[in-house]
Amino acid sequence: MPTFIESPTVVEAAGNLPKIIREYVGGVNTGTRSLSIAHMSSPGGWAEPGQRPEFDEYTIVLRGSVTVEHADGIIEVAAGQGVHTAAGEWVRYSTRGADGADYISVCLPAFLPETVHRDEGE
Repeated sequence: MPTFIESPTVVEAAGNLPKIIREYVGGVNTGTRSLSIAHMSSPGGWAEPGQRPEFDEYTIVLRGSVTVEHADGIIEVAAGQGVHTAAGEWVRYSTRGADGADYISVCLPAFLPETVHRDEGE
C-alpha cells in the first residue's frame, strides 16, 4: 500500500543566512535512513560550511543557481540542471545569485547530522 506523505518537516539548515529545508523523506519526517528527499530554498548570498559527507547527494535546481565547490574547482548548476556529489568527496554549496535558488536534494543513504562531517570552524 502506498504511504501518503501529507507534508514535509522544516529542518534547521547550516550556513551564514537562513535557508529553508523541507524534508519530505528522511530521518526527521518519515524515519527513513536509506534515503532523504528535500526541497531547499536558499536566499542570495547563502553559503554553508564545506563538508565531506558519508552519502551521495543528487541536486536538481528548479530556480536560480547553486554553486558547488569541490577539490578540483567550481560547478555552477542552473535551473533545469543537476549535479551528483559522491560520498567521501569534499564539497561546499552556496547560492551566489541575488535571487537565491530552489532545488531538490536526494541523499543516499539519508542525510544525517552525524554523517555530513562539516569543516571545523566554519
